[in-house]
This record gives sequence, C-alpha cells and structure tokens, in this order.
Amino acid sequence: MLEEILAGGAAALGISLPENALPLYRAYYTALTEANRQFNLTAIEGEDEAAYLHFLDSLAVLRWAELTGKTVIDVGAGGGIPGLALKIAEPAMELTLLDATEKKTAFLASLSERLGLPCVCLTGRAEELGRESPWRETYDVAVARAVAETRILAEICLPFVKVGGRLLALKSAETDEELKAAESTVRALGGIIAAIHDYTLPGTDIPRRLVVLQKTAPTPEKYPRRWAAIQKRPL
Repeated sequence: MLEEILAGGAAALGISLPENALPLYRAYYTALTEANRQFNLTAIEGEDEAAYLHFLDSLAVLRWAELTGKTVIDVGAGGGIPGLALKIAEPAMELTLLDATEKKTAFLASLSERLGLPCVCLTGRAEELGRESPWRETYDVAVARAVAETRILAEICLPFVKVGGRLLALKSAETDEELKAAESTVRALGGIIAAIHDYTLPGTDIPRRLVVLQKTAPTPEKYPRRWAAIQKRPL
C-alpha cells in the first residue's frame, strides 16, 4: 500500500514527513493516474511502483539537502517529479515547475492548487529561459531527474542557479564514466561536482545516485546555447 511504503521508506531515510503528507501523496498518485490516461506523464504504473520510484526516490534528496525556505526550480518537471513530491515533504520551499509542454504545466498548476501547495508553473524551454531575467541565476537549488546526461543537464540547469547554489541531479548508479566526462563541462559553466551520494531505495534492491553540482562562479553569458548545438556538441 502506498501509505505504508512511504511511511516506512521515509523513516528508513531518516526523513520526518508532515502530518498531512500521506493523504497528499495519495491524492497526487490518484491525479497522476487519471491524467496519464489522457497524455503521457509517466511510464510507471501501480501504486507500489509510484511509491518507490517516484515518491521515495524524490524524498531521498532530503537526506543531503535542506530545502526549507529555498527557491527551487524543477527543470523538465513532467508529472512533477521530483519537485512537487518534495514540496509535499517541504511545504516551506518556494517551487517553480518548468516544462516545455503546456499540457503538463497546466496539469501541474491544477494539481498544485488541488493539493493546496502553491507553486509557479512555467512553460518554456530551459535553454531559452535560462538566458533571461528573471530566471537566470535566481534559484538556490535546481533539481532534475531523467532529463539528460550530465554534460547536457549542467548546461541547461546551472544557468538558473545563483552563485553558491546547487544543482541536484537524480541519477542511476551506473554513471561513473558520464560524470568523469562532465567534469570539464561543469567547470566551464561555473560549477564543480561537489558530491556523489549513492543509496538504495528503501524496501528495494534498486541502486540510485544523487549528484550535487555546486555553483561557484557565474555562468558565462554565452551559455546555455541553442538546443541543437547542445545536443550536437556537448561541452
């Protein structure tokens, strides 16, 4: 059952959930399932898989990141994972959900209102909005999951992060070569790979990884480039 998995998993992760969190995750799961019949939000089906692979995977971020009072942007938010799942656990964070597809951001706006969790839902391409005020170098934290390999992810996400802020990238465990290849890219964008946290999702044998990129200097104005150039010639 979703509630039991989340309660036990959060405890195993050392995370205290607000009193109203479990009913909100249930409502979130119900809305996600209903919307998924109309348009593709997720390939994950069933409440057990959603509890483990969506919600607990998102919550694991809180083992290493304090988000209370932080400005957070979820880049490529899709169905709201991990951003909205984190907002349930940390309602005091200021959340922006960014996706290029208007149907997805409309769903997220409706859902956040339904859950009583106000956030900004922004429709647009990250590599375009990351060049513009008021979004460039504005946020304390950017989060992203299953968006792109690290070189590409850094170029489209780090421009949103203020100096001293962080990009939290939720990754599979098999990314050693990918991260090694990204070191020079991250430096060119004004950051460093500050930490790599490996963990296993509670109640499963699924290995996961949280990669923390620290913003140490402003991103040069020429980044991010156009999407075609980013794809064709990753830094």
